[in-house]
Amino acid sequence: MLMQAEFHLQLLATYLNYMALLVKGHLNLFIFPPLNFSLKDWKARLNYFLQNSSNSTSAKANKKGQQKTCFRPSPEEAQLWSETFDELLASRYGLAAFRAFLKSEFCEENIDFWLACEDYKKIKSPHKLTAKAKKIYSDFIEKEAPKEINIDFQTKSSIAQSIGEATHTCFSAAQKRVYSLMENNSYPRFLESEFYQGLCRKSPISRDSQET
Repeated sequence: MLMQAEFHLQLLATYLNYMALLVKGHLNLFIFPPLNFSLKDWKARLNYFLQNSSNSTSAKANKKGQQKTCFRPSPEEAQLWSETFDELLASRYGLAAFRAFLKSEFCEENIDFWLACEDYKKIKSPHKLTAKAKKIYSDFIEKEAPKEINIDFQTKSSIAQSIGEATHTCFSAAQKRVYSLMENNSYPRFLESEFYQGLCRKSPISRDSQET
């Protein structure tokens, strides 16, 4: 039980860290300790963080008229992620939460590859397209790549032959394969995880503020 609690807190901390990195100019808002901190230390850090993060739908303007930065989605927003996989990926909070979950399962290369392909399809310069194609291939496709994804040999060979004269569809088959793998395997496990269920629950702080 203690090990499960420690793991859950580490996963939540990883998610919150990703959210901090997503918000420009607020990287020092919360500093995370190493993952070998004691359960007591993790609870103290996370309680402090969550108490100082209002939910995303009730952020208030500060003195300069800007909204407070928050890294925790509202329970209502988190619940929307269960409707479709695309709904999850369309949310920056959901994307960060899902990547944190995949990292806990040692398969974050799938979402990283999918995101790299999304960026790749937006490139207009042929020169940059070829350079990016080779980068994606070396990072995710070739044998013993640092983030090698699990795709069949035929798809790998097709990509290897096409990146010399790269087109926007070079990685389409592989991206569809990885998307399907995440949608049918990782996504259901994410929705059933205590991590996700915790994001869907209203915190005592939120309930108290609504009652007052």
